[in-house]
Amino acid sequence: MTRRRFHTGFAWLATLLFCLPIYLALVNAFKDQRQILANPAAPPAPFTFGNLARALQRPDMLVQAGLINSVVVTAASVIILVPLSSAVSFYISERSPRIRAALLAMFALGLMVPPQVVLLPIVGLLQSVGLQHTYTGLVLSNVGGGYLSFAVFVYVGFLRGVPREVVEAARVDGASDLRVWWQVVFPMVRPATATVAIFLGLWVWNDFLNPLFILGPLKGQTITTGVYLSVGTYSTDYGQLFGIMFLAAIIPVVGYLVSQREFIHGLMSGASK
Repeated sequence: MTRRRFHTGFAWLATLLFCLPIYLALVNAFKDQRQILANPAAPPAPFTFGNLARALQRPDMLVQAGLINSVVVTAASVIILVPLSSAVSFYISERSPRIRAALLAMFALGLMVPPQVVLLPIVGLLQSVGLQHTYTGLVLSNVGGGYLSFAVFVYVGFLRGVPREVVEAARVDGASDLRVWWQVVFPMVRPATATVAIFLGLWVWNDFLNPLFILGPLKGQTITTGVYLSVGTYSTDYGQLFGIMFLAAIIPVVGYLVSQREFIHGLMSGASK
């Protein structure tokens, strides 16, 4: 009984620590500068939308441009990564156990190496091929990074649950490997696709270092680098800053709410496998 109470208390403490930054960002987005400096943890009184209005009325259009750029970069990265990782995973699952283990070990290296270690070599490579300071270079860096390794491991785990009889029956009917993957296997791993898309979408959306180094602060920005650029050198409008953070979080939250059923199904299926 004592151990159960300890676990319950620890879970509540961890939940409170996780929710505290979210609470501070939410309440301070609707308070003026004076209220924020007086007591950041207090609820807004009076409630104001001035921070959101000032963030959207900036002359440099930082929020609008950042949101559009983030949506484009995130959508392009996920649209490329999902079918690519699914196809690679199907190819790996069809190999012999020895070849499959070697390929998975290679992709495991992509998860072991920290992204910060390979950031400067990626910047140098993009600069040599003329893709530095471009959104194409940023998308390609996302596709070729650790995101692909994560997606491959998720898909490989789900593909183990795909009945071999279905794949063999499609081949007997004359379907090529590409058609088997696209019309038979890919629809059967839809929960994995939702899980991969949500995780990759959030990671790309929240990425800060890659857009900062690859795009550069003067060539364009995503919403995360836009938050960084909104911080002044000598003074900061905290109300406007929290307003920008609130606007930056709307699209990921809406995307999760739309696909949460498939996401939860994917997590439960992955746990059972």
